[in-house]
Amino acid sequence: MTIRILVVDDSRFMCSRIANILEYDKDLRVIGTAGNGREAIDKIASLEPDVVTMDVEMPVMDGITAVAEIMRETPVPILMFSASTHAGAQSTLDALEAGAVDFLPKQLDEIDGDREKAKHLLRSRVRVVAMQAAKLKARAQGKRLRHARPDTKLPAARQAALDNHARTPIEKFRLLTIVASTGGPVAIQKILTQIPKQCSIPVLLVQHMPGKFTRSFAARLDQLCAIKVKEAEHGDPLLPGQALLAPGGMQMEIRGGINKQITLREKTVAELYSPCADITLSSIARHFPGQTLTVILTGMGADGAQGAVQLKRGGSRVWAQNEQSCTIYGMPKAVVDAQLADRVYSLDKIASEFKKIN
Repeated sequence: MTIRILVVDDSRFMCSRIANILEYDKDLRVIGTAGNGREAIDKIASLEPDVVTMDVEMPVMDGITAVAEIMRETPVPILMFSASTHAGAQSTLDALEAGAVDFLPKQLDEIDGDREKAKHLLRSRVRVVAMQAAKLKARAQGKRLRHARPDTKLPAARQAALDNHARTPIEKFRLLTIVASTGGPVAIQKILTQIPKQCSIPVLLVQHMPGKFTRSFAARLDQLCAIKVKEAEHGDPLLPGQALLAPGGMQMEIRGGINKQITLREKTVAELYSPCADITLSSIARHFPGQTLTVILTGMGADGAQGAVQLKRGGSRVWAQNEQSCTIYGMPKAVVDAQLADRVYSLDKIASEFKKIN
């Protein structure tokens, strides 16, 4: 099936470059270009693309304003391109909050040092974003997808065996961990802003995100949340009422005896994700056996599933976001399919549960 794409950028050179990269794949076809957000809105109405790639900084109407209007009037999956600067990171987070599905750095060299791998990633990301078209249309029409479920039911026998633990207050755990990928920034923000200031346990965050974006994301969360949020640094202690976000491009683990600390290291060539949820969760399983709650949120792939295996062996608990409320039902699906999830909740339900922490 051919995916029809509208490329939006005020640079004709960039439009041509993106089109050439995408159309290398015979299943991807650029059906038009636009030089600003206003022109993009008009062309979306007339061309009805499956996906839009959108720049942030443009004349007449910027990308953030355009995304917000598109999502109100003619929802279509949008992939943002962003400059890897502090201002660019802030604008990207604004665009995601306005409704964009995902983002990539505007310079291919910042996606991957191997230019061909970066081009492949761009094409594959467009395919993933295109998968959200039906969900966006259904939401716009106030309908639910027939195959989606609100709060997934686990098998009756297994559910009964977990009911006693389900009544355990969240604060009885010694550590909360939230992991996510595509769609994660908005989902994490929704959950973390519900945690009260008097939170008595530490929180760790693993979000697939480039290194130049995680500091801005942490700063944004810190401004919005009652608890303190910061990008993790090597040697940081785990403190009650503080959330530590794994830095992009690094792997975050735990070390120490009674007084646990964060340890950071560079990713290896063999490691696909950095930060990687599996690495962080496996470390947590070793240092906090049976004492943690981990929430697996929206994201493509299966990162977090292997770490969840280690957590469950030690007796810790795992929640997964349900399909309907996910941007991409990949990471939670891997956990649910492997029967590792103690609960499968909508994003709203997870956020409401986190209000109860004291």
